[in-house]
Amino acid sequence: MSTAMTGPDAQPSARPQSGPPRISLAPMMDRTDRHLRYLIRLLSRRTWLYTEMVTTGAVLRGDRAQLLDFWPEEHPVALQLGGDDPAALAACAALAAEWGYDEINLNCGCPSDRVQQGAFGAALMRTPARAAEAVRAMVDATDRPVTVKHRIGVDDLDHYDDMRRFVDAIAAAGCRRVIVHARKAWLNGLSPHENRTVPPLRYPEVWRLAAERPDLAVEINGGIRSAAEARPHLQQVNGVMIGRAAYEDTYAFAAIDAEIFHDPAPAPSRSAVALAMDAYLARPHGRGFKPHHALRHLLELYAGCPGARRWRRVLTEGMGRGEGAGLVERALDVLGDAA
Repeated sequence: MSTAMTGPDAQPSARPQSGPPRISLAPMMDRTDRHLRYLIRLLSRRTWLYTEMVTTGAVLRGDRAQLLDFWPEEHPVALQLGGDDPAALAACAALAAEWGYDEINLNCGCPSDRVQQGAFGAALMRTPARAAEAVRAMVDATDRPVTVKHRIGVDDLDHYDDMRRFVDAIAAAGCRRVIVHARKAWLNGLSPHENRTVPPLRYPEVWRLAAERPDLAVEINGGIRSAAEARPHLQQVNGVMIGRAAYEDTYAFAAIDAEIFHDPAPAPSRSAVALAMDAYLARPHGRGFKPHHALRHLLELYAGCPGARRWRRVLTEGMGRGEGAGLVERALDVLGDAA
């Protein structure tokens, strides 16, 4: 495995599998950093990976290497952008292609106050024409697929026809795949956490969209936690995006290659994955890296297993002391046969 992160000067890597993803890891703020993505890739070779949302302002004015670099093993990997200015989004889409990303995704689903103040995220669903203008600018700026992740509705624009008008607009602008979080977003009155749990899931409306727009790839997101739960949806839509399970029951991703893609290769054991992440700490991560940035993603690797509480305690206490190399082995020793 290569130890160099990609960037605009990196050698091009092999292109990923063709076609829309069957299973993907949802973009999640403060979660889907390059360390979690690397961990998920250890568990599944076929899951499509997404970055956290990165705003156009951060990309254009910030530390691009810190924001955009990723590991070659992450392919296929998509960059999710947040913004509403077509010119800025176009510039960022071009940079994403230069950096080697396989897809550029526009966030039209985040309901946070900060995103609303910028009139992007879920707020863009209120203005389909503006979202379409942004998509067109991105499509014109890159040869990579431009996709959109959005909600089933926003505020009072929460009927199926509202979503259909939004999707029709961005599709006419060149978006060929949509990822639909099957909950509406309330921009006032609910916190971002509540927006992920309180509005009811409305899966049939996403299935209906896939049936009515067979020319588009439609992926569903929201409340789906495993390969077993994904399979019924894959009878209705092109793909399933899994989110919170990545940090609540991380090892669930180990079943995806066999159960969804019928891959005959055996899934890695939890202990093998843990040791691989221990070795990962020795890679050149760049300025500001601390071992806990990567190790925190291992806390739920043994969720549901005997000794899971002991595993979390050893890791948490060790990370609190700034420990890195060797901490995983000590946690495995505490697990004993349960590892």
